[in-house]
Amino acid sequence: MSETRTRTVQAIDARRRDPGTDAGERSVAPLWWVWLAAWPVTAVFVLSNAATPLYVLWQHDIGFSKGTLTVVFALYIVGLIGSLLVSGVVSDRVGRKPVLLPALALALAACLIFATAGSVAALIVARLFTGIAVGAVVSAGMAAVTDVAGPERKRIAALLASCAMVFGAGLGPLVAGVLSETAPGPTVTVFIVEAALLVTAALAVLRMPLRRPETRAEGAWVRVPGVPRGNGRQLALGVAVFAPGITATSFVLSLGPSLLSGLLQTTNRIVAGAMAFVMFLAATGVQFAVQRLRRRTILTAGAASTTLSMITLIFAVHTSVVALLILSALLAGAGQGMGQLGGLSLLNSTIAPQRLAEANAALNVGGYIPAGALPVSAGYLSDAVGLTTGATIFGAVLVGLAVIGGLVVLSTRRQVTDPA
Repeated sequence: MSETRTRTVQAIDARRRDPGTDAGERSVAPLWWVWLAAWPVTAVFVLSNAATPLYVLWQHDIGFSKGTLTVVFALYIVGLIGSLLVSGVVSDRVGRKPVLLPALALALAACLIFATAGSVAALIVARLFTGIAVGAVVSAGMAAVTDVAGPERKRIAALLASCAMVFGAGLGPLVAGVLSETAPGPTVTVFIVEAALLVTAALAVLRMPLRRPETRAEGAWVRVPGVPRGNGRQLALGVAVFAPGITATSFVLSLGPSLLSGLLQTTNRIVAGAMAFVMFLAATGVQFAVQRLRRRTILTAGAASTTLSMITLIFAVHTSVVALLILSALLAGAGQGMGQLGGLSLLNSTIAPQRLAEANAALNVGGYIPAGALPVSAGYLSDAVGLTTGATIFGAVLVGLAVIGGLVVLSTRRQVTDPA
């Protein structure tokens, strides 16, 4: 009896010294905590696109071209990719909370700058800060959802993390469009509301049941994020479909209001915000609809949806039919949603927790590089040759990339398997 008691006391002492050890074995977080763990991802992604309907206002008040507009948008991508070079590795080594809390603070700073912006430089700084915060969230935040869910709920964790991202990305422009049209101070009220959402997200992070990392990977703290040896093919498959999908939605976010202005002859911010919202609502809904399908099927369908989206976009700008433009946005959202879900599911199912945040960062680097470069090129091209021609060339290029991505998935069977 005394020997058993001694072992029990030693175990308790060990847990006191390292409260993170065996936390997953002691208890499993209830499902509502998994949903709540996804809230910081949603709150930051609301900010990521909240400025979309407001660009028309800033263009009128400050004065800048479509090319400059896409540069402002792309500086967000620059901040995001720079953040991904650090946040995934740091999160895997020191924990999720030490990355998420500073990211939320930076997002709050971006809200303040947006609310008081009176120059292109201010918009660039705010977008840069937003990108850094988003980079931390897509690596550490999405990994935190998986950590809270535990090893038995990896698939639902991938679904919730992915849907939290796209739902927040769609909710931001809708809320911004409605508030900017109906509330006083159109570029101020929006970011006051967003700041309140970010505060609640910070409270959720503080209370989140997360363990400290039990082991630390070796290597440089700042590096191009990657995956463990043997997982490169899964990453490549995810990027092949996710990258064209998120590039399509980035184009709608950056130049969608300009296209609506040309087709509808309107600058109503609710219309612009609503189009972005339904695009990401499609991205959210389609993930719930296809979650039980094989990953290979999900990825193939994502590539097909992005391809159809760009074909529809080309028809929309040549026929000036608004319904086709909205259909293009819906298909783009579905393409991003399925590419994102398929990529995250592949990584979640094959990569250990101590490298998961870095793997998430790698997937997003692969997606956001073309999502930043191609819409910027389309913006400047549209200034030079007109919006119709610029959108047509952009759509044709992205059709090619999406088709290639789909063919890569179809040609690969062994790396897109589903566990029993």
